[in-house]
Amino acid sequence: MIGLITGQVQYLMAPTACIMTTSGVGYDIELPLPSFCQLQLHQQASIWTHFHVREDAQLLFGFIDRKERDVFRQLIKINGVGAKMALAMLSAMSAAELKMHVEQDSETALMRIPGIGKKTAQRLLIELKDKLKNIEVDSSHLEYIPQSVQVSHEGSIIAEVEGALMSLGYKEKEAQLAIKAAKSNGDIFEDTQGLLKATLQQLSGF
Repeated sequence: MIGLITGQVQYLMAPTACIMTTSGVGYDIELPLPSFCQLQLHQQASIWTHFHVREDAQLLFGFIDRKERDVFRQLIKINGVGAKMALAMLSAMSAAELKMHVEQDSETALMRIPGIGKKTAQRLLIELKDKLKNIEVDSSHLEYIPQSVQVSHEGSIIAEVEGALMSLGYKEKEAQLAIKAAKSNGDIFEDTQGLLKATLQQLSGF
């Protein structure tokens, strides 16, 4: 089926989806937050896709990085992990970060993902060890550290800022587009406070 789409980003939608047009056809694609934040409206992009069929819907999920899609496909093979939860996991952390936390048996890191409690995190750690071990991801930028000294990562920072903005009364799409604008010049934010400040500056100019 559809595995890769190269075309123009025609429309960005909440929560994290886009419509991409190519050869006169528009594809409605749902993405994890980090992939969504890399898209530029009316610009060309290539998105690796997974066509997901349910009894009540046919959905297309997209990823900027092919390895992210590979991890997504492994996640949805786990009993009780649907496409939406898998997408939430890859919105909270990259494929490399997820693999690192699984290798470190870090249930604390997985429990930071919305909707994942202690028992689910423990089960995921067990089931993901074999599923992720043969997937090669770029982990050169990651530092292996003890579970007791977890570092914050870009995905969780983005998720925390989005939640903070929504608690302040901003709509989900408004928050996501402001985060995207704050990150558009290539700045790297090491903590939630820095990204939140930059995002609020963007919102003040909307």
